[in-house]
Amino acid sequence: MFPMTDIWLILPEIMLIVYACAILVLEPFVSSSQKGILAYFSLAALALAGFTSFRLSHLDYAAFSGMYLLDPYSSFFKFLLYIAAALVVLLSMNYLKVQKINIGEYYAFLLIATAGMTVMVSGGDLITIYLGLELTSICFYVLAGFRRYEERSIEASAKYFVLGSFSSGVLLYGISILYGLAGTTNLKDLSAFFAVSSPNSSALIVAMVLLIVGFGFKVSAVPFHMWTPDVYEGAPTPITAFLSVSSKAASFAVFLRVFLSVFNGAQQDWQAILIVVSVATMGLGNLVAVAQENIKRMLAYSSIAHAGYAMIGLIVGDKLGIYSLMLYLMIYSFMNLGAFGIVILLQRGGMSGESINDFSGLSKKHPFYALLMLVFMFSLAGLPPTAGFVAKFYVFMAAVNAHLAWLAVVGVIFSAISAYFYLRIVMVMYMKEPAGEMKLAASPALSIALLVAVAVVVLVGVFPGPLIDYAQTAILSLRQ
Repeated sequence: MFPMTDIWLILPEIMLIVYACAILVLEPFVSSSQKGILAYFSLAALALAGFTSFRLSHLDYAAFSGMYLLDPYSSFFKFLLYIAAALVVLLSMNYLKVQKINIGEYYAFLLIATAGMTVMVSGGDLITIYLGLELTSICFYVLAGFRRYEERSIEASAKYFVLGSFSSGVLLYGISILYGLAGTTNLKDLSAFFAVSSPNSSALIVAMVLLIVGFGFKVSAVPFHMWTPDVYEGAPTPITAFLSVSSKAASFAVFLRVFLSVFNGAQQDWQAILIVVSVATMGLGNLVAVAQENIKRMLAYSSIAHAGYAMIGLIVGDKLGIYSLMLYLMIYSFMNLGAFGIVILLQRGGMSGESINDFSGLSKKHPFYALLMLVFMFSLAGLPPTAGFVAKFYVFMAAVNAHLAWLAVVGVIFSAISAYFYLRIVMVMYMKEPAGEMKLAASPALSIALLVAVAVVVLVGVFPGPLIDYAQTAILSLRQ
């Protein structure tokens, strides 16, 4: 029997699951014109879970015999996940009506996926991490195919399910090898075991590689990225945004915790592997994005490239590397959600909003939204004075401080290449004439989400200090 104090520590996850179940119960009794009530119900759940996590954020405690960790590091990522989920709910409210998929189960799956990711980032045991990952993945498989009337949405769900199941199997095989070597799956015990023991090095390297494959799939790193463009294109656009942000952030949080605790003694081995993966990810993501005409596919390859940049912080692995990765993921979440928000805005009035040509003349018809998209594109390209510049600056600075200046130079070169396809969107908006009338799927909820996103991108770009200080504080419990 676990003490009652342990139960209190997982109260945010319990709240999310209870609210999700309540939505499933209430959904049949809510008319199609009143489904927005369930969205506000979801926002209330996320706000309550966020408030509870805030009240617990000062703790540094291992619950359930070390299987669940509540520390400032996990709290940082939980707040990121709550904010991202809330913005996705706001982006979804009008989108679901326009696309005629306004079904309450959508919000329930969003909450359950968020609960799964919060379990992942608090996982102190590989089994806990795996359970959280699978809970999240199952929800995403369903959400990716939510537009059941579209063949490509069903195809996206099927591809994600098949490849995701394969990657989960690979990850589980790596976990089983670690258990065979050490007799435990607890991260703290594994770290202690490998610190004093010298197990079969080939078996340890195999386990390490299998975990890199499993986590690499979740963060869309090359060569485990194959699912990303098709799933991002076929999934409902708010889910594409959610996948590109929340799933990546949670997976990187776990990636970092596992490798810096379990494989700390073998850092040179996995660092060499991840350097190759990072360079390949930055290269393929940026070069292939240049040729894309569909903006969701372009942002998919952009997401792959950003995984390569973020991986530099993991490769460095010191204090600066860790908080630069955390900072990068937080900033990336807002600028990418904002960009997808503008895509959602254009998905109405005969426009799919997915072709880059759909943005032609947006500045002449709707200058405010064109300005917002310009800010998000500049930030994704890493141009000052936006938050994207701050994110890349700290990641590249971490590489230079770790005597990996050449890796930072490679990152800068690929960032320069990325400016082409980001600024192409700006050129189309400001230098081309609109093809016809542009009816936007605007709504108060969508506007609030966009304003929050652009405010963070601009303010952090100008005043990054508070967020940097928070990220520095949050890593102290992970590694001194």
